[in-house]
Amino acid sequence: MKTGVISPQARAKALAIMSSGDELDVLVVGAGVVGAGSALDAATRGLSVGLLEARDFASGTSSRSSKLIHGGLRYLEMLDFSLVREALRERGLLIQKLAPHLVRPVPFLYPLQHRAWERLYVGAGVALYDILALSGGGAGVPVHRHLSRVEALKAFPSLRPETLVGAIRYYDAQVDDARHTMFLVRTAAAHGAHVASRTEVVGFLREGRRVVGVRARDLETGAEFEIRARTVINATGVWTGDSQALLEGVRGEFKITASKGIHLVVPRDRIAGRTGMILRTATSVLFVIPWDRHWIIGTTDTKWNLDKSDPAASGRDVDYLLDEVNKALATPLTRDDVQGVYAGLRPLLSAEAASTAKLSREHAVGNPVPGLIVVAGGKYTTYRVMAKDAVDAAARDLATRVPASCTDQVPLLGADGYRAAWNRRAALARAHGLHVTRVEDLLRRYGTLIDEVLTLIEDDPALGLPLDGAPGHLRAEIVYAASHEGARHLDDVLARRTRIAFETPDRGVAAARAAAALIAPILGWSSADADREAGTYESHVIAELAAQSQPDDESADATLRGTALTPA
Repeated sequence: MKTGVISPQARAKALAIMSSGDELDVLVVGAGVVGAGSALDAATRGLSVGLLEARDFASGTSSRSSKLIHGGLRYLEMLDFSLVREALRERGLLIQKLAPHLVRPVPFLYPLQHRAWERLYVGAGVALYDILALSGGGAGVPVHRHLSRVEALKAFPSLRPETLVGAIRYYDAQVDDARHTMFLVRTAAAHGAHVASRTEVVGFLREGRRVVGVRARDLETGAEFEIRARTVINATGVWTGDSQALLEGVRGEFKITASKGIHLVVPRDRIAGRTGMILRTATSVLFVIPWDRHWIIGTTDTKWNLDKSDPAASGRDVDYLLDEVNKALATPLTRDDVQGVYAGLRPLLSAEAASTAKLSREHAVGNPVPGLIVVAGGKYTTYRVMAKDAVDAAARDLATRVPASCTDQVPLLGADGYRAAWNRRAALARAHGLHVTRVEDLLRRYGTLIDEVLTLIEDDPALGLPLDGAPGHLRAEIVYAASHEGARHLDDVLARRTRIAFETPDRGVAAARAAAALIAPILGWSSADADREAGTYESHVIAELAAQSQPDDESADATLRGTALTPA
């Protein structure tokens, strides 16, 4: 198996192969978690595969989630037991086998406000949650436990004592969604897939009714070319409608409605708690999620019909989350406590009236014309099932014998040997002159690929220093993002390969120029290019902060829209 390195040279080679005129078995459009998972699924079945992404890997919904891998307790209330069991099985696979370096258990507290009946009702639901996980072979986390009021306040001292009579502690899992999606892409590349970001599909190739490929544009150079494929999988999420519209004379099979969810990021010391927390609101639930040295608080759920490429968080969104979480906290949070804000769009699915496509498991796979598969809807946790279903449909369309999916047996890069590497983290730290906490951070980000990062430091010891403006990351990580992980622009590095964009008080502005200088020689930038990238990033942060003071979506979107993150 190849190393899965996505260097600038590897991207250029992938584009050259895909545009050579040779026909691929499968071309996947869209490198969010479902598209990346589809490319991996197809590649591990022995098919020749291409993967295109118009922006950066995971730059849409797949980098802006609640960072949870979970079965969804709320689905139990809807009696959707099969969906919960399926999601819990996937949770167990990710924790135990597929991505233990990226997905890990996290405890949550469910505060109880009423005596007797609520403990019985919620306790029965959480017990069923555990049973479904065990029965589906997807445990990987401890079982729930009932807590008294005193025990609950000990676990989460920041709770207002008068708001609860006790609690239930249960477990789910969390993930760095953007890095997980990027690792899917790299693992697909390691199994032979040709992958390229910043490459936009501008049209479909047709022979009669059949789709036989796409017309694509390299957004870095402006060059246009054709890529031929026996089957195209459209996995473009909230852009499904836009991509379906490129297919002239064919009515879109699915209708996607975008729903905006925003999250606040606050420093860990603003809330005293040793677990996460889930709270009921008037319309939904609110999560308070431990995230390394921070908390993530979210989310909202509002219809969005404005700019999909960079949804804006408004002042109303921020105030709503603060108001809701402060109902439970003894010391209220203020806007000054908010260190970062990010907004994402959920692709909510419905079938068009004339569609005969089968909707199941909150996602759907359709075959509107020969040669084209559309996969839409779903949730992050079940991405692998969605990818399997999409490639199964592609295999039927290919009308040739294709092996069954095996991705439940394929660990992502960095997973093999992870627990052994974690056990020797102290020795690894001594060998490389790093603090053990630093090595733990690196292992959680790279798994056993930590050796590739450490090799950069061995070759250039200056890369072992903390990044100016973001000391939680080493300079080597910035270089590695561009040399190995396919980052093409500064925002790719600060917002997705790392989370400097929302984990630092200034949202990455102080780190921008130092990071751009490190990336420049790898991507062939001049000093003017590096300055332009840093300036564009800084301007976007200013616009985001301005948008977050606006009273509504329309004014927030208008404030943000003029600051594209990719320099012209």
